[in-house]
Amino acid sequence: MAQTIITLSTKGQGLYEFTADAGEFVRASGVAEGLLTVFVRHTSASLIIQENADPDVKRDLGAFFHRLVPPSSDPSMAWIVHRMEGPDDMPAHIKAALTQVSLGVPIMKGRLALGTWQGLYLFEHRDRPHRREIVLHIGS
Repeated sequence: MAQTIITLSTKGQGLYEFTADAGEFVRASGVAEGLLTVFVRHTSASLIIQENADPDVKRDLGAFFHRLVPPSSDPSMAWIVHRMEGPDDMPAHIKAALTQVSLGVPIMKGRLALGTWQGLYLFEHRDRPHRREIVLHIGS
């Protein structure tokens, strides 16, 4: 069993890849077979496994979620009550609820068993920069 916390600095909404950090943690652990659990310690950011080859995928996902859940200043979001932390806050909580705050990735032969084009991403849902903590835990 091994655990660590990695911290990612974000610059606003978007996808931030941390596949290399997670892969290095797995290699350093010496575990050949097991499960990496990834958990983000925030309610306005989430985790996804997504394509890491074409940057258009990241751009399109961001545009889709913006259309799906616009800022609370948008007239379509007039029903939102929680507005104390700005027009991006409650929409960020909704986006996090629609995605995931934890992921499980198998470890095979000492490496993450991700597909060829798959990467691990923090999905930042807030406009301002943040420091996000991600817990990595290996169970065998």
